Amino acid sequence: MQLFVNLPVKDLDRSKKFFTELGFSLFGMADSMASVIISEETQVMLLTEPTFATYVSKEIGDATKTTSAVLVLGMENAAQVDELVDKALAAGATPAGVKQEDEYRYQRGFADLDGHHWEALCLVQPAG
Repeated sequence: MQLFVNLPVKDLDRSKKFFTELGFSLFGMADSMASVIISEETQVMLLTEPTFATYVSKEIGDATKTTSAVLVLGMENAAQVDELVDKALAAGATPAGVKQEDEYRYQRGFADLDGHHWEALCLVQPAG
């Protein structure tokens, strides 16, 4: 099974540049949409707001003002968490959420250029 998450974006070119700067590949680009390849089974579809509106019956929310979802990317280790979040911040993202660090997880977050909340998470397997 695959998962396709669809996100509305104000400026598709700006969003494509942002996710490319994070090291993600893009696929299936058209004038009004592009797919960010997260893994073989997961893609995030970036759709311009007018195109996104053709798929929904409710008003498009403003992710800079409210949170209706948190997109969490599972990483292998804490260094990868830091690398991704640091790249995002350098590419124009803003910090989001609260850093979580304990014996079970290491997690940091950022809001992308359109305000969507992302978290990078590394789970630590309990000993024994």
